[in-house]
Amino acid sequence: MSDSTRGIPRREFMKAAVAIGGSAALSACLDRGGMPDVEQGPDDLSSLPKRQHAWNQFLKTDDHGNDVAPRHQVLLFLNYAGATDATPSQSERKTVESAFQSLERAYERSHEGLLFSVGYSPSYFARFGATDVLPKPKALASFEDPKLDEQDAVVHLASDHGELVIAAEEALLGNRDQLNGVDVAGVSDVFEKADRRTGFVGDGLPADHQDVNGIPDSNPVPEESPLYMGFKSGFKKNQASEDSVTIQDGPFAGGTTQHVSNISLHLDQWYEQDSRDQRVAKMFCPVHAEEGRVEGAGDNLGDSSEMGDDCIGEVESHARKRGMVGHSQKSAGARKNDSPVILRRDFDSTDGGEAGLHFVAVQRTIADFEATREAMNGENLAGNSSVGQRVNNGILQYMTVERRANFLVPPRSLRSLPNPNR
Repeated sequence: MSDSTRGIPRREFMKAAVAIGGSAALSACLDRGGMPDVEQGPDDLSSLPKRQHAWNQFLKTDDHGNDVAPRHQVLLFLNYAGATDATPSQSERKTVESAFQSLERAYERSHEGLLFSVGYSPSYFARFGATDVLPKPKALASFEDPKLDEQDAVVHLASDHGELVIAAEEALLGNRDQLNGVDVAGVSDVFEKADRRTGFVGDGLPADHQDVNGIPDSNPVPEESPLYMGFKSGFKKNQASEDSVTIQDGPFAGGTTQHVSNISLHLDQWYEQDSRDQRVAKMFCPVHAEEGRVEGAGDNLGDSSEMGDDCIGEVESHARKRGMVGHSQKSAGARKNDSPVILRRDFDSTDGGEAGLHFVAVQRTIADFEATREAMNGENLAGNSSVGQRVNNGILQYMTVERRANFLVPPRSLRSLPNPNR
């Protein structure tokens, strides 16, 4: 990053810094204005939640009580540095736990400070001969052919301050020995960096970063939108609760499972051929478009996308009679006891110069995610109506799943190189 970045508005600069990462980006942040004034974490770490995925109580909320995701996020993929057939030692576990605890002491657990979690893959657990901890990732539709990730672990870092996620990542990689006045340790003696994916979510950020492949040159992304497709998500009543996605029994009780997808977005037709009503119908439900229920990005909807029986109960009818069904309309079909089964923590991205989405979801079992994806696919509609396998079938035609990965996110007490056979 060069001196020319000084003329870039702060939110554009910070997104670019997170995307670049590393010591150069962090130095540019420090030169531009230093680190934000954020409270340190507690001395007594036992006061923190036992669940790694307990984020919601630390997030800000909007006027309707919806949780607002941290604006800057990084997915740091790691591989265990030991031999292929080796299992971690107790000494290595202590090293990793020391690193995670140092992050918790450096920054308060909040959207202003730092939220993070670490998950482990089927490949990691296979080192112990444990092949039944969670299923391997797989293609989840007949029309997709994603690369299936096999990294051992992923650390999800999130904050409203981009400087903090860069600094935390640098600390984990052994490139910083102090954060926010706290001595920190890294995991570089135990883990090797395998991949890095970055992104953002929040009003104005997508509009600031629409000069990428996958979005037309007309700069159509609305300023008020928190995501590239022009509408908000994460309505409180459309999200599973943290309690409901928590594993209830077994060796990892108190944890959860996590699915991570990398999705490319193709929004030329979305913005340049589809009308506003068509976009509303495909994202939500045809009834929403006909009745004008969605204003702007959808803030007027309050804490729910308003998927009532006139949408959920009419999917097949809308496919036959209207030739179109909505994404939210289909996905609501995967609810259990009228409640969603996944908790979305996804964010947009410009990795590789492409408009993309890193879809991060936590749920009690990977089967819950797969059931939600099956409902979203709407494969039963294709062939029985004018709705195609992807065309007019929600938002499927505007995205390509590039990668899929499954992880188990243990409770905090087991987050450092867990042994499934303990």
